[in-house]
Amino acid sequence: MPAGRDCRRNGWRAIAALAFLAAFAGAAAPCRAVDEDDPAAMRDPDYAAGRKAAAARDWNSAIKFFSAAALRDPDNADIQNSLGYAHRKAGRLELAFKHYRRALEINPRHRGAHEYIGEAYLMAGDLEGAQRHLEALRKICLLPCEELADLEREIAAYKKKSAGERPR
Repeated sequence: MPAGRDCRRNGWRAIAALAFLAAFAGAAAPCRAVDEDDPAAMRDPDYAAGRKAAAARDWNSAIKFFSAAALRDPDNADIQNSLGYAHRKAGRLELAFKHYRRALEINPRHRGAHEYIGEAYLMAGDLEGAQRHLEALRKICLLPCEELADLEREIAAYKKKSAGERPR
């Protein structure tokens, strides 16, 4: 076989391999971190201030800042998820659920919202609710993702704690 034909064949193989990798990367793209990475949210000064307040565990300030950001961008799933998180950490589960559900209406594949609403369900004693969101994460995360691992760990700890509390 002439050397030119081998080069062309190898070239086509390389192109096919790159196309396969590009297709696979595209399929995995929805599993990228979607929370806290939205450029529009990151540019909002109230969102940035809310993140700082949340990092300092100042939940009331975080809620105030995230709420101000949400007034300007009510259809931003990251802002809604952050509001849900701050409300959950402040012990306001009803409001947390409201914002997590809104985040998931906006972006049904929002990994952070699925993880956090699952954790909120555990706080409310609803293991089935948490497991529904665990299953959603299993479908969303084509590759291992932190949100899936975190919710699996929280559910396992919840089950262990619940088993230890049962009367013998």
